[in-house]
Amino acid sequence: MRILHTADWHFGRSLEGRSRLEEQAAFVDELASLVKDEEIDLVLLAGDVYDSVNPPAAAEQLFYEAVARLADGGKRTVAVIAGNHDHPERVSASAPLAARSGIRLVGMPTDQPLIVDVARTGEQAVIAALPYPSESRLRELLSEATDEAQLRTAYSERVGRLMTQLGSAFRSDTVNLAMSHIYVLGGLETDSERPIQIGGAYTVDPSALRIGAQYVALGHLHRPQRVAGDETMRYSGSPLAYSFSEAGQAKSVTVFDALPGKVVVPQEILLSSGRPLVSWNAKGGLAEVYSWLEEGRDSRAWIDLDVWMTEAMMLQHIQQLRKLHDGLIHIRPIYPESAEAKESGERSREQLPAEELFRRFFAKQTGGGEPDDPTVQLFLELIAEEEDLQSGAVPTELDGGESA
Repeated sequence: MRILHTADWHFGRSLEGRSRLEEQAAFVDELASLVKDEEIDLVLLAGDVYDSVNPPAAAEQLFYEAVARLADGGKRTVAVIAGNHDHPERVSASAPLAARSGIRLVGMPTDQPLIVDVARTGEQAVIAALPYPSESRLRELLSEATDEAQLRTAYSERVGRLMTQLGSAFRSDTVNLAMSHIYVLGGLETDSERPIQIGGAYTVDPSALRIGAQYVALGHLHRPQRVAGDETMRYSGSPLAYSFSEAGQAKSVTVFDALPGKVVVPQEILLSSGRPLVSWNAKGGLAEVYSWLEEGRDSRAWIDLDVWMTEAMMLQHIQQLRKLHDGLIHIRPIYPESAEAKESGERSREQLPAEELFRRFFAKQTGGGEPDDPTVQLFLELIAEEEDLQSGAVPTELDGGESA
C-alpha cells in the first residue's frame, strides 16, 4: 500500500491578523491532486487539524471538505488524530458518519488500534494511533487498569506503555504503523508551536515509540525532520510556514510504500501552495525598501522588515509601505544606537513588549495555554503599579495605547 503522512494543518490560524485561509485552501487543492497522482491508499494526519479548540466555522468547513476530497468516496482511507490545539470531542464528533466514507477520526487516547483494509492491494494496516496524550487524558485512560504507583511514573514511560499495548495488535501479515502528536526528545522546534512540554516533563524518549512499527508518523513540530537519525520515525512538518522562525524552510509531506514485514523508504514531496515568509534587512533605509518594492522583490511573500533609519519613522511611511505591499507584517525601524545588537542578530528580551513576555511565560508554565484578556490586563496593571511605587509617582490611569 502507498501511504502519505501529513500533520499540523492549523486551519483557522492567522499571521498577525492576516488570514491564511486562502493559502490553506490552496494547500488542500494541492494535496488532493497529489494523493491522486501518487496513487495514495492511506493518508495519516497526525494532529493539530485546527489552530484552536474553538475554530472558526470556515476552518471547520475547510477541514471536512478536505478529508472528503482526500477519501474520495471511500477510495482511500484518511486517519486523523487530535493534536494539542484540537478539542478532542470536536475532532471525533462526526466519526460515525465520517467512517462510512473512509475517514477515521480519533479524538481521545484509546487502547485500541485502528484497523484499515486497503481494497486496492488486499492488505491490512494496523495503526497504533495515539492522539495528543495530555497528563489528564493519559491518567483517565490508564487509571482503569493501572495502580497508583504506575500512574506516577514518568510521562514518557506511560506513553511507551500505552504505545506498546497498541502495538500488541501488530501481525507479521499486516502493515504496522504508529502515529502520535507529541514532543519527542531531540526534535527541533520553531516559534510557531505552542509548547506541550513543561521543563521537559512532557518530552517523550524515542525508545517509547519503538514498538515494532514500520513507520512512526509524528505531529507537533513544524519543521520536517527525522527523529534520532531514524528515517522511519518522522515529523512531516506543517504545510505552511506559521512564523518567521520558519522563514526559508521547505514544506513537504512524506510518502512511502509499505509491505508487511518490509522496511519502508520515506520520500519527501515538496509543497508549493503557501506564501513564503521572508526577512528583509534594509541597511540602506527607506530608499532601499522602495527600490525592492519597485522591482517586485518577494511579491508573494509575507515580510518581516527591519529598516535602518537615521530619522524617526513616521506613520505615513508605514502606511505607504503597506499600500505598496500587502504582505508587510512587521515594520521595525533600526536606529544607530541599536545597530550593534542588530549586527549580531540578537533581539533582547527587553525589546519585547511586557504583554508579549507575559504571554510567553504563561504558555511555558501552562503547557501551551493562553491567558485571557482580563488576566493580561491585570498583569499590566500590576506592572504599572510597581513602576509607580519605585518612582514615587502617584498611580494614574493606565495608558492603553499601542506602540508602533
